[in-house]
Amino acid sequence: MTKTNAARILDKLGISYELVEYEADESDLSATAVASKLGQNIDQVFKTLVLQGDKTGVFVCIIPGGEELDLKKAAQISGNKNSAMVPMKEILGLTGYIRGGCSPLGMKKKYPTYIDESCILYDHIFISAGIRGLQIKIAPNDLITSALCVVTDLVLLLNH
Repeated sequence: MTKTNAARILDKLGISYELVEYEADESDLSATAVASKLGQNIDQVFKTLVLQGDKTGVFVCIIPGGEELDLKKAAQISGNKNSAMVPMKEILGLTGYIRGGCSPLGMKKKYPTYIDESCILYDHIFISAGIRGLQIKIAPNDLITSALCVVTDLVLLLNH
């Protein structure tokens, strides 16, 4: 199993985690597909989203795989009036990662990082290890510490 930059960062910090492999499907890189392949609750499989704010520039949001990011909340918490997802073609250049393998740990630059508060409901969550087909199983507080995350409410409340 490949040690990724994200895993090496956790090793250096002395943080315990587990690398979990799964069969990546290029035609479906969704968090739902990953959760299904891992046999895990979609609410514990977090996706890393890269955004651009109109004032502060690039920032990162980590939310549960089954949820949708509330762009207004993301903009507000990051000190922006507006925010938008960074175009897919720019992700690699900004982060060093590709779609479906974007980890909040070990990006090319240290961007402000926000994680949805629901993460603390669980003993562990899953995040991308930095390549498709590999996830990091980690305690939420360890991720918050290692990625210097601000814990906040980020998800869109859909009217059911």
